[in-house]
Order: sequence, then C-alpha cells, then structure tokens
Amino acid sequence: MTTAPGTRTTRPESGSRPDELSMSVVICAYTLDRWDDIVAAVESLRHQTRPPAEVLLVSDHNPELLERARSAFPEVICLPNTGARGLSDARNSGVASATGDVVAFLDDDATADPDWVERLLEAFTASNVIGVGGHVTPNWRAPRPSWFPEEFLWVVGCSYAGLPTTQAEVRNPIGANMAFRRSVFGHSGGFDPEMGRLGKDAAGCEETEFSIRATREQEGARILLQPTAGCRHTVTPDRVTRAYFRRRCRAEGRSKALVSQLAGADSALSAERSYVSRTLPRAVLTGLRQLLSGDLSGAARVLALIEGTALTGTAYVAARVRLTTRGGRPAA
Repeated sequence: MTTAPGTRTTRPESGSRPDELSMSVVICAYTLDRWDDIVAAVESLRHQTRPPAEVLLVSDHNPELLERARSAFPEVICLPNTGARGLSDARNSGVASATGDVVAFLDDDATADPDWVERLLEAFTASNVIGVGGHVTPNWRAPRPSWFPEEFLWVVGCSYAGLPTTQAEVRNPIGANMAFRRSVFGHSGGFDPEMGRLGKDAAGCEETEFSIRATREQEGARILLQPTAGCRHTVTPDRVTRAYFRRRCRAEGRSKALVSQLAGADSALSAERSYVSRTLPRAVLTGLRQLLSGDLSGAARVLALIEGTALTGTAYVAARVRLTTRGGRPAA
C-alpha cells in the first residue's frame, strides 16, 4: 500500500517552469519472461506528446536480457545494474546514468499513457515539489476475481480506492509510476538496496522509505499525486489468486515494519491509519449493502477486506517484535 493525502501547508516556492525541465525515464527489468511487456513499455514512450530526453533500460544482473535489449532498442540507453541484485539498486544504477532534470520510473510490465511525460512534468511547478506520482490502472491478463476489492488493488501494484482523485500532496508515490527531481538523489542518496523487490518476491516499500527520507531532508519538500499522469500495469494470472493476495499482504506488513524501524512508525504508518480507519470501514459497509441487495460477491469482498487487513497487520506486528528482540531486518 502506498499514498495518502498529506497535511503540509507549506507555501510553494517558485521553481523552474515545467516546460523547461527535461526528463529521463528509467525502466528496470530482470527477466526475459517479460520481454513482450518490456517491448510494450518502451514503445509507449516512443509516442509521447512530449518525448522524454532519454530512456534508460537497466538489466538486473541478466546479461542475456541486456544483450537482447541493446540489439532491439538502439535508441535506448541499455545498461547493467552495477549494484546489488534487486529493484532498488537497479533504479539507483539508472539514476546514476540519467542526465534529465527529472528522473521518472516506469515498471517493465507497464505502459505509459501518451501524455504521461507531459502530465508528470506539469506537476513540478514549484521548486519544493521534489516528487510526483501518477495513476496506475490494472491491465488484467486474466478475469478479475469477484472477491477482489478495489481497496486492495495495491496488492497488484495499482492505484486503489481511497486515493485522491485530483492533484494532492501524498507521502509517497506508487513505484510503477513515479518521478523525482534528479537533484533529490544527490541530497538524500538512492533507494535502500536492503529493501524492495528481488526477482519475483513480494517485498516492497523502498519508494516509501525513500520518500520519507527525502522530504525530511529538505525543508518544505512536497510529493504530489498527479492522477492525470496515467499508466496501465499488467496483472498476470498468477497475481489474481488468493495465494498471491495473502503472500503480498504478509510481505507488505513485513516491509512496513522495516520502514517503521528506519523512518519511525508515525511517518511509516501515516497513510495506513487513515486507510484503516476510513477507507476500509466504508468498503465493508458497501459490501454488506451489496450482499443485502442480492449480490453475493459483496460478502466475498468483505471477507477479503478482513483477511487482507488481518494478514498485513499480524505480519507487521510479528516483524516489529523480531526487529525489537533480535535486531536486524525481517526477511521479506
């Protein structure tokens, strides 16, 4: 799970005009199994209303993928992850080679809307806007289960019910569709390589920890959600199973425990408190009303809401106990 409305009231500062900013787009890939998705992601960037200054494709310790990408995409800067295996250092490798004023990240299984670059850059009006996230729509490769609630679309890396629908300040963006000023990485460092996805595992929250750290280190810094900057994120058949749903909820709880250790529980859980106290109760009531009107899938969604919340919460508590009693980081 990711963003929630912020509470800052800092007066915006004047900054570089969005039409003067250049953007580098980083795509991180780790497996040839997603080759068709990678091709689609790159192709979506070729047809932007405002083309990016450069596209960088980072291969995460997969020489065969890197060689194939260099052959297939001569106009793309294809490079290896020079750090530890995993999404965090793959992103860091892309940032290190980027030259744009803004560095955007698009997942290797996502396609950007034609005006994606333009809409992201529009939100960087003030100099204290250090990051911008966009809207992520699921691209279902298998029928969406009737039990799958909108409020848990974060399980498959997409925007979920409860997020702002107009431009608003948020704690952190969704990793599949986000951008930061390149200067922020110079001030705050990169994504923590001990967090985030490694291959097909279900860990995450590296963008949460980075966003909290970056906004703390720059007075008045803000991160915005720009819902008009859209992309479509592939949801493969293996991600619409109940087993994946449960595994991803547990991983989220463990990842949030680690963010709490690094950034403090107040910051790490600021979005989640509103989500649990407001968004989920409304969703449960909606599901019960649907059940009473004869829609049995409403009951299934209520059960999924309860199960997902319980799994995430218990995994968080268990990981926090381990961190407190043993030190170190919980396995993701």
